[in-house]
Amino acid sequence: MSYVKPAELIGTVVDAGASKVLLSTRDTLIRAIMGGALLSLAAAFAVTVSVTTGVPLLGALLFPIGFIMLYLLGFDLLTGVFVLTPLAWLDRRPGVTVGGILRNWGLVFVGNFIGAFTVAILMAVVVTYGFSVPPNEVGEAIGHIGEGRTVGYAEHGLAGMLTLFIRGVLCNWMVATGVVLSMVSKSVPGKIIAMWMPIMLFFFMGFEHSIVNMFLFPSGLLLGGDFTIMDYLIWNEIPTVVGNLVGGLLFVGLPLYFTYGRSTSPRAPRRSRRSGTPAVTATGGAGQAAPATTDSAPAAPLVDAPVGV
Repeated sequence: MSYVKPAELIGTVVDAGASKVLLSTRDTLIRAIMGGALLSLAAAFAVTVSVTTGVPLLGALLFPIGFIMLYLLGFDLLTGVFVLTPLAWLDRRPGVTVGGILRNWGLVFVGNFIGAFTVAILMAVVVTYGFSVPPNEVGEAIGHIGEGRTVGYAEHGLAGMLTLFIRGVLCNWMVATGVVLSMVSKSVPGKIIAMWMPIMLFFFMGFEHSIVNMFLFPSGLLLGGDFTIMDYLIWNEIPTVVGNLVGGLLFVGLPLYFTYGRSTSPRAPRRSRRSGTPAVTATGGAGQAAPATTDSAPAAPLVDAPVGV
């Protein structure tokens, strides 16, 4: 399966993060819209399978299809860039700044929501014959999901908010693992198998994924779910986004970087506070020296890296 060992893998992960920060606004939005749309279609598919067969495990087993499709096409999810882009900043890649990372996160969030909301509208039309009849059993199931995972948490107060946040953390622990494992093989079958495992786990366990929720909860509102937009934002989306960020970085990105991190391209030079000129040559991991650069020297081009999600 052309296995890529972790010590080699981390360089590819960092390269992918740097490439996303430097991607144009147009391309970032297009890739995020399509990523959100494909994942939402997979969520609709998984709910349909679970409802029609009565076997939730089967829906979870098939849900990773959407994640795999969007990765192989090079599209983006917010949960993925939460992990990849900060590692490029830690590695001091040229052109990667905190502002650039926040810009990327904002664009991907907007794009994912556009894609997910578009699919929510399309699926609402499908399950109600253009809003001419009440939703079918799949539509009713989606509406109840929205109720249970908003007002259901609110009924427990702070304990419910803590549970929601932890489910967001656990979710992106698994999803970010899938993102990294997508680069652990150079063959398509190897990538598919590696991604499948953690994505199936998070979906079946009922963990909270901010992009999946961008589809499920607007769908629930369109289909008559008994909750409000504020319920969705306060008692799901916002805590889930924060939990996804913490889980991906704390349990996947940072441990991998600090134990396997090696600089694979020249880092941005450190500047002397007094003179404003590079003070010392940056060093790579394990004491490897990186080439010194000056303000007038062009930044080294990034090596081609998998787009990831």
